[in-house]
Amino acid sequence: MSLTRIGRRAVLTFGLPIVLLAIWWVASAGSTNPFWPSLQTILQAFPQTWTWDKVVQDVVPSLSRLGIGFALAVLLGIIGGTAIGLSPRLRALSEPVLEFFRAVPPPVLVPIIALFAGYTGSLGKIVTITLGCLWPILLNTVEGVRGLDPTLTDTARSYRLSAWRRFAFVILPGASPRIFTGARQALSIGVILMVISELFGANRGLGAAIVQFQRSFAIPQMWTGIILLGLIGVTLSAIFKAVENRTLAWYVGQRQMERGE
Repeated sequence: MSLTRIGRRAVLTFGLPIVLLAIWWVASAGSTNPFWPSLQTILQAFPQTWTWDKVVQDVVPSLSRLGIGFALAVLLGIIGGTAIGLSPRLRALSEPVLEFFRAVPPPVLVPIIALFAGYTGSLGKIVTITLGCLWPILLNTVEGVRGLDPTLTDTARSYRLSAWRRFAFVILPGASPRIFTGARQALSIGVILMVISELFGANRGLGAAIVQFQRSFAIPQMWTGIILLGLIGVTLSAIFKAVENRTLAWYVGQRQMERGE
């Protein structure tokens, strides 16, 4: 990759965030509104607020719950989506139920799940993240399996491949672009649910810390929590993109060839 192309990509990636930060810095400079502190004040409060102990106390539990809930959703979504995608009868039977649960906003489930799994423990939050992340992965897996080339599946059957080999070497690779699409959507939903679930009675976690800052009138610290949450989202998205590009290298290359890149 040439230096010109790297420079152009860097400008496209960081140009708009830098401009927005500059606008925020200028617009908030000298602000005396306690609810709208200057960006300079927020940045000065950031290292004092998010010390290593604070990160271990609040950020690590949040990311752990997100990781467990997201992993369970991926596992259940792939298994369930493959079964439904391969069986027209099962798909017809489950489609109304799937459409019903897809239409229910995931944050609505938070207080209901908390009633059964508890407000303060991790179980309710993990269940909330898993259920919220499950539907986009499951539905995209169904569509990915349904969209497989019949020639591939017929060939696999004619060679008498076992069910496990057909799943591992034919179905899963063929449906993986749609699975990754669903997983990318689910990751964003998971971050949202991670914070929302911690607003209901949690005493540890990033969402709980932001609420505690707000209730104690530590407004600059509250803003640092929101900025940290955004940085975590960007980092997770970048990691997911790197994993996706590496896992789907064949698919990415094919798309680039079709676009003439």
